[in-house]
Amino acid sequence: MSHAPPLGALLRQYAAGSALTCDPVEQGLLNRGYRLRTTRGRYFLKHHFDPETADPAAIARQHRATQRLADLGVPVAPPLTGTDGRTVAVIGGHAYALHPWIDGRHRHGGQLTTRQCARLGALLGVVHASLERVMPTQGRTPARPTDATGATEGSARAGAGGSAVAEGVDPARGADPADTFALIDRLLARVRRHRPHDAFDELARHRLLERRALLERHADRRPPQGGSVGWVHGDFHPFNLLYRDGEPAAIVDWDRLGVHPRAEEAVRAAVIFFVRPVGALDLAKVRAYARAYRRTAGAGPAELAAAVHRVWWERLNDFWMLRWHYERGDTRADPQFPAASALAVWWTREYDTVCEAFAG
Repeated sequence: MSHAPPLGALLRQYAAGSALTCDPVEQGLLNRGYRLRTTRGRYFLKHHFDPETADPAAIARQHRATQRLADLGVPVAPPLTGTDGRTVAVIGGHAYALHPWIDGRHRHGGQLTTRQCARLGALLGVVHASLERVMPTQGRTPARPTDATGATEGSARAGAGGSAVAEGVDPARGADPADTFALIDRLLARVRRHRPHDAFDELARHRLLERRALLERHADRRPPQGGSVGWVHGDFHPFNLLYRDGEPAAIVDWDRLGVHPRAEEAVRAAVIFFVRPVGALDLAKVRAYARAYRRTAGAGPAELAAAVHRVWWERLNDFWMLRWHYERGDTRADPQFPAASALAVWWTREYDTVCEAFAG
């Protein structure tokens, strides 16, 4: 059910004038956004809807981080401060934030030149290095990975690079293949029962059987504990980066800000940006991106190679799109499934070449 934002109360709290227009932007899976025009200007109104990320204290922490990043020159869009001195407005039990409207467009890797890909990698490296400067360093513990019962907004909106992993995840080691085999069997049973049987069912069955065979061959390659952790954006993908005149204008949607292995975010982002519709990565662009990331983040080749292995294993055990389709009846991610499922197969076949692109 849609929820109309309480514009009058919100605009009074931010002294932002009177509303002229308020239009929903592309619906995210976790939160809702509105393009708002008032007598004072243009804004982006964000309704923090996802229960996992809608805690006002956590949102305020994200806001402080983006303001500090902006002070360092990182392209972000910090929220406005209300008349009460807060950046989070809680009205009727719902949390909102008002941001300046940033003109720009989203770009996937196919729309970027090799030079722009290098600048993208450098930007993410700057983000990681800058977060180390502005966020607390004491008592950091890595956040648990997302369970396969739900995917992040980035994974659902940006395609093959989603960050959901199979159930039975050990945060130190990644998915257990025994749990993945059980999940494959459950999904195959659902595919067999689905009526009317269609082309999606055929592809799902083919990919599930194919993936089971791959896991049987590679079950001994379950990765060890992850690499160096640090503060990361948590959902860095094309829909969370706005370009203007060919340059990054703003990194948005910091809901997943947290402590994770940094190099893994760099690999996941590249997988999302640079996957082709056939399920292969554009390795020339990956190489330019990764070299620039390593340089600005201070990450060594071995750290990137280890991250490649962990994210490859994650993808090999990843079935969130099929779980949404068959367990939830949610088909929004269906168009992404062909490329996403092909990527795991291609990546396994080209494993050494992919490692070289990231770490060479």
